[in-house]
Amino acid sequence: MFSRRTLVAVLAPVKHLRCLSKQSAVGEQKVTSLLGKDYKVDSWTNTTPSILEKVGTNLHTQKDHPLCLLNERIKTFFYKSFTKRGNPIFSVYDNESPVVTLKQNFDNLLVEENHPSRNQADSYYLNSEYMLRAHTTAHQREFIRAGLNSFLISGDVYRRDTIDKSHYPVFHQVDGVKLFSKTELFGDHVSKPDLLELFGDTELSPHNQAGHTVEAALTVQTHLKNTLEDLASALFGKDIKTRWVDAYFPFTHPSWELEIWYQDDWLEVLGCGVMQQQILNECGADSKVGWAFGMGMERLAMKLYNIPDIRLFWNKDPRFLDQFKSDDPDKPITFQPFSTHPPCHNDISFWVPTGFQENDFYDIVRSCGGNIVEQVELIDVYNYTKLQKTSHCYRVIYRHPSRALQSEEVDEITKLIKAEAETRLNVTLR
Repeated sequence: MFSRRTLVAVLAPVKHLRCLSKQSAVGEQKVTSLLGKDYKVDSWTNTTPSILEKVGTNLHTQKDHPLCLLNERIKTFFYKSFTKRGNPIFSVYDNESPVVTLKQNFDNLLVEENHPSRNQADSYYLNSEYMLRAHTTAHQREFIRAGLNSFLISGDVYRRDTIDKSHYPVFHQVDGVKLFSKTELFGDHVSKPDLLELFGDTELSPHNQAGHTVEAALTVQTHLKNTLEDLASALFGKDIKTRWVDAYFPFTHPSWELEIWYQDDWLEVLGCGVMQQQILNECGADSKVGWAFGMGMERLAMKLYNIPDIRLFWNKDPRFLDQFKSDDPDKPITFQPFSTHPPCHNDISFWVPTGFQENDFYDIVRSCGGNIVEQVELIDVYNYTKLQKTSHCYRVIYRHPSRALQSEEVDEITKLIKAEAETRLNVTLR
């Protein structure tokens, strides 16, 4: 959850999709079958075939994929930066199941009951107990509880979102955690570490957690910021300009976002902070303090490789993938566009019912149009005061990444979107 922004071939309309998961009836109970397990469907279920079929794709581990190149660069940085007797101390986990419990995704990370990310409009739920993880942070507790002090977790994460060139309901994230004992934190930085303590009678402040001594808080923060500034330099160049922006995350305090000055603008690279001591205490690491960070991979890869559209990450076209074939992940690569076909667009207008959620409509558009849909834009809102009704008009922009679209096929997709919206969202078309 640290960094919000941060994807399988161009998809045909949903009626032609090959689903890697399915919903079926077992007795009287509907279930969703995913990754070899069945999950009962209930009132919380909001996953769609177009989302479920992406589970298990793991773009970040596919050789010669830009996300894999970036993932390797990040791993290499931590392998080289943290060693003990010449061996890397960071362990890497990049194949954890994206199906987690709500407790893993929210409660274990101290996410408040009223936090927006818990809403069905924001996250993908298999049912009231299981969901597709919204962040790889969901796995931190299990690794800390297993006794790990230094680790990276990378994988696909799922969030309901708008449709445009920089947002996609599936993206990839890297999380990192580093824990310190008293000796590990102070031993390399001060002449008399025995005189310092990790914990004390301190009160909560903007600069430290309650119970963290000022010395411990400052030392962890310095280590965190130095490490992540070095990571930014390793990815974007040694002379990169950085700045720290105060932020809020439920599972860290203090918390920051790291931004870099890149291509004449400030770019958010990651979110991070000092881990909440409550989490460490509940995992059996009560004698340690630590830091954590999370970064979205797509938004960084788009900048590093000059990829203009997030949908391209899911493209199986060799003209895309062949550009990233390299035995050296650090080799500079600039994406060369291979398609300049013009967009097509259709407008869809309807009266919205009570309880209408835009993300429900976006999911229908994605399910029906797949990656042919480049953007969906709300272009008009009309309030009919006399009848107390509200109308929305959405412009759906279509563009195929490798060929010209025919107006007939665009019209067919639009008809399907309208029919699905009427049936599933109870809207009235205009």
